Amino acid sequence: MSHTNRLSRETSPYLLQHAHNPVDWYAWGEEALERARSENKLLLISIGYSACHWCHVMERESFENEETAELMNRHFVCIKVDREERPDIDQVYMNAVQLITGQGGWPLNCFALPDGRPVYGGTYFRPDQWRGVLRNLADLYVQDPGKVTKYADELTRGVRHSERMDAPKTAQAVTLSEIEEVYSRWQQHFDAEEGGMDRAPKFPLPNNWQFLLRYGHATSNEAALQQVRLTLDKMAQGGIYDQLGGGFARYSTDGMWKAPHFEKMLYDNAQLMELYAEAYRATSDPLYARVVRETAEFVARELTAPDGAFYSALDADSEGEEGKFYVWTKEELEAELGLDFPVFQEAYSVNSAGYWEDGNYILLRRKSDEDLIRESGLTEQEWNESLVRSRARLMAARDCRVRPGLDDKTLVSWNALMCKGYLAGYLALGDESFLRAAERNLSLLLGAGRRPDGGLYRAYKAEASEKGAAQGQAHVRQGQADGLQTDAAHGQADVGQGRFTINAFLDDYAFMIEALVAIYQATFEETWLNTAKELADYAIAHFRDPVSGLFFFTSDLDPPLVARKMEVIDNVTPASNSSLAKSLFLLGALFGDTAYTEMSEHMVAQVRESMPGYGSGYSNWCMLALQMALPFHEVAILGPEAKDRGRELAKHYAPNIVMAGGDRPSTLSLLEGRFQDGRTLFYVCRNRTCGLPTESLDDVLAQLGRQ
Repeated sequence: MSHTNRLSRETSPYLLQHAHNPVDWYAWGEEALERARSENKLLLISIGYSACHWCHVMERESFENEETAELMNRHFVCIKVDREERPDIDQVYMNAVQLITGQGGWPLNCFALPDGRPVYGGTYFRPDQWRGVLRNLADLYVQDPGKVTKYADELTRGVRHSERMDAPKTAQAVTLSEIEEVYSRWQQHFDAEEGGMDRAPKFPLPNNWQFLLRYGHATSNEAALQQVRLTLDKMAQGGIYDQLGGGFARYSTDGMWKAPHFEKMLYDNAQLMELYAEAYRATSDPLYARVVRETAEFVARELTAPDGAFYSALDADSEGEEGKFYVWTKEELEAELGLDFPVFQEAYSVNSAGYWEDGNYILLRRKSDEDLIRESGLTEQEWNESLVRSRARLMAARDCRVRPGLDDKTLVSWNALMCKGYLAGYLALGDESFLRAAERNLSLLLGAGRRPDGGLYRAYKAEASEKGAAQGQAHVRQGQADGLQTDAAHGQADVGQGRFTINAFLDDYAFMIEALVAIYQATFEETWLNTAKELADYAIAHFRDPVSGLFFFTSDLDPPLVARKMEVIDNVTPASNSSLAKSLFLLGALFGDTAYTEMSEHMVAQVRESMPGYGSGYSNWCMLALQMALPFHEVAILGPEAKDRGRELAKHYAPNIVMAGGDRPSTLSLLEGRFQDGRTLFYVCRNRTCGLPTESLDDVLAQLGRQ
């Protein structure tokens, strides 16, 4: 490696990928900005992430090219940004590029004045295009800097005003008829043949289908429920799902869920695990339970660090080719499977349906097991045994291939989503290993991952750190003193070992609070819930906009960028504002704190008018609005069997409730004064008024409208 630049000091796998480019890259920071100011050079801000296919292509074509690098170094101060570590920077310059070109994506390349105001940008550039842009901008900045500054002023105003929110509107509850209007407009774009929406590429967007599942259940809308089941079935049977190893790819490039963009993201698999677990509770469909288990196995096998942290992603490429790790030629399959090949061929569409390109096949399902068994002439046992043998052989063969690149950084927000997925799986299937994985991960992140002022860090990279280990162990000891259960089998010596960096953003707080409320409902250990309240109060203090009632994405403690953005629209992950609004609603119910409830109501009021025209972009908001529009119940469970009874209740699909409980007296608002020695009692409450206690789960379900 003849070149080494400043990125060699970073922990981000994406930045480290560029550490030996001939480009004189900087990470975002004062060092780069000061050089741009002192030398009066434009900033070249290049943003991507480690699993981004076209980011790799542009690196090979341009950033590894000596001539192109010399041009970049001579005229610009070049900054590389990992969008997953620094979504705040990505939001600003993505917004700018969208205003310039009408579209966005990654790699994202944006040019800016030395003070950070954007001037020009785009996404992927071919090598000749890129060199032309570099020369033209460098010449323009020398010959007519006033023109460049004027355009930067106009573009920056657009970025700052694009998500501006006024003072809160009247916080009236969204009505069920308004939510029905959202559905009515949205359903016009459903794909009734292949599931999902009627377009390609197709993204899973788990939050969309979670809302539609809850909406269909609450309103007995069979068409909505059918679309949800069609979508979940098609995704689970398609090439977007790894039929051998479990887990989902990021999206399907076609309209049939067949040919994936092969990168696997933690946030997708976390949310899809939660979605399929919820769908299993609603339907008892064994396919959904299988997807939950296989996805959990994939995450444990390929995205979990020895200390319990979750890695971020697997690349789409291996050996320089997209999907090479996952696809098979017919000859490879015949050689590996021998006499079992005919059964496998029919089961996994090694035919025209599964053919991809260059002689390769993507494994997918097109027929039901019942039909396949009948057509095979085998008994069900013979057929199943053949597939078990085949899958084991192919997994062993695949493990010998060159693996896709691993992005081994840990992001608090995505880890919290994964904990939610594990906890949903635990409540649906009762697998204790799911609970242990969530407990272990949260103990790590809430140990050394807490800032001295009580806030959070965003990113973690495992490495030796005696101080971090001590902090993590102290948190676990405190949790044990408070009754928090830890997993002794995994050990705790490695908790907190590693380097935490970057002040956390709103999504880190929002998703972590959701995970903490979820683990409290799974365990009834109040340590988790009290931590959720602490983090909510911290977010209110450092992120809340007093004018709009919404929350900025960045803390008031962070160095300012040219714009302070808000994340409002739900996308591949829920918007941090919608996530936090949901948690504030639940915290208001659990703690009996109307201030949280009112904040949540005002936040929904801000997006109320936008929801009907863009259901997909407000699905998480719609879930909260549905909770507010329908009867919402708090269920208190107290007594020696409280946790077990809570798990029994959780197996029944009742999404419009929140549970609180414990095996001892509590001062929590919902529980105070209700504990009776020797008895486990349910209290079903609504609007802070509770019915008579009962020991019968059937009585509880009847009160919730389940019978």
